[in-house]
Amino acid sequence: MRIPKYQGRADASANMTPMIDVVFLLIIFFLVSSHLARRENQMPLSLPNAASGEEEIDVSKPRITLNVLPSGELLLAGSPIGKQDLAESLGAAVQREGKDVELRIRADREALYKHVSPVLSAAAGSGIWNVTFSVIRSVPGAAGGGAAG
Repeated sequence: MRIPKYQGRADASANMTPMIDVVFLLIIFFLVSSHLARRENQMPLSLPNAASGEEEIDVSKPRITLNVLPSGELLLAGSPIGKQDLAESLGAAVQREGKDVELRIRADREALYKHVSPVLSAAAGSGIWNVTFSVIRSVPGAAGGGAAG
């Protein structure tokens, strides 16, 4: 019997098709989620003017954006939410994101304080201590202003 001189090795490579599928799905997920987050921060609201304020410093912290419309309607993640459901949603966000989560309130300048007060109470009840308000910085002597926060 004749013995072959070269014995080929079995191909030990992995199938890359499932890995490529997963990567494409992750790319699509992050594109869609970043688009929704940008859309929420760009909702057309007439923000109040402020003579002072701080620019956004740490953008890596988890953040929840809550929009308060002039009518008192609350929008969390772009969806309407009732004041009674707000504390539960904020509590779930604290459990999901951790205690360092920031609540950014974008209240229209025509919104009454009675619509903002329950938001602050719900945040305190949920353990959110980092609450910021989005405003437009008014520059003395200038006609317009830049957005801050």
